[in-house]
Amino acid sequence: IFIGYDPREKVAFNVLAHSLYQRASCPISIIPLNLNQLGKEVYREKDPLQSTEFSFSRFIVPHLSNFEGWSIFMDSDMLACDDILNLYNCRDDKHSVMVVKHDYEMKEGTKFLGEKQTPYPKKNWSSLILFNNSKCRNLTKEYVNQASGLELHQFKWLDSDDQIGDLPKEWNYLVGHYPKKDDVSLVHYTEGGPYFKDYKNVDYADLWFREREDMLYALNPA
Repeated sequence: IFIGYDPREKVAFNVLAHSLYQRASCPISIIPLNLNQLGKEVYREKDPLQSTEFSFSRFIVPHLSNFEGWSIFMDSDMLACDDILNLYNCRDDKHSVMVVKHDYEMKEGTKFLGEKQTPYPKKNWSSLILFNNSKCRNLTKEYVNQASGLELHQFKWLDSDDQIGDLPKEWNYLVGHYPKKDDVSLVHYTEGGPYFKDYKNVDYADLWFREREDMLYALNPA
């Protein structure tokens, strides 16, 4: 499991990782996509439209996985409410990638930390990706470092959209875009997580704060 890492929201990565560990029914390995550790792999200059440090590093995941097996990428502004094995078991070898195919209209504006919100087709599809790594060999590090943002995020490196499998939207449930309900598997605070002052009262914020408190637990704290 690869999670995007941005030093401006370190707590997001750690709470998400904790939520995955707590609910996993099998051993899992979590790897942060931290640009400070990926200098030889991701060396493209920052794009003025990218809102996080991991906007493009997610597409290096198949390369980092030696183009073998399956890997999961997810944005850090998420919270696991279900066993990640249930997501992994959705994989289908006929597909190159599997995503939640969101279909909603987003208006241009701003989101957390004043970052620009840029609408485009397939918006948020790439925020959670199951990579069938051997079928993603087009994602060489050379390609990832020179391709445009739209080429990458709209999966134009695939031969056709038929290679994109569909996942249940409960595994990338967009806060503020989908109505609040109880049976969600992975909450996505896409416009801003509760760890930011302006978003502390968004839907499912209580779950995130509860998870953070559990992460900080110690039997005999100092």
